[in-house]
Amino acid sequence: MANEDKKDFNAMLNDSKDMPKFQTITDEKSIKKYGGDRMYFAPPIDYDRVMRLVPFGKVLTVGVIRDYFAKQSGADFTEPITAGIFVSIAAWASYQRKDDKTPYWRTLKANGELNPKYPGGAEAQKEMLEKEGHTIIQKGRTNIKYYCKDYEQSLFSL
Repeated sequence: MANEDKKDFNAMLNDSKDMPKFQTITDEKSIKKYGGDRMYFAPPIDYDRVMRLVPFGKVLTVGVIRDYFAKQSGADFTEPITAGIFVSIAAWASYQRKDDKTPYWRTLKANGELNPKYPGGAEAQKEMLEKEGHTIIQKGRTNIKYYCKDYEQSLFSL
């Protein structure tokens, strides 16, 4: 996201627009990929609420959150693009607050990848996770990415 210092992420977090909502998709490729045609959109505040549940030393992935929302709502899947955006909004909203922090650094991308779109980038998330006992590994030479090693062993169950 650009111009983070000029945005009010807490306002974004609390603006649910017309969500939660469902949408029926008709694209056969997407139906096959996601296992159905009933797509759920969760509001940003719901991502924040779930991210707050993750205790010290545990992690969660955006995919696990999406699966949880789909199961809770009776949908086939939760929309992936807004999920990534709303997780970042929750992170930045927490960063902008003096109190009542959300432990956003405990929410990982797919395959345990750290999120470069969080405040301070993947390097700041790496530091926070290492303080909680996680081992972070680096992959790549030019397109460097960081991953939480053996993250599956520390997954928080929703």
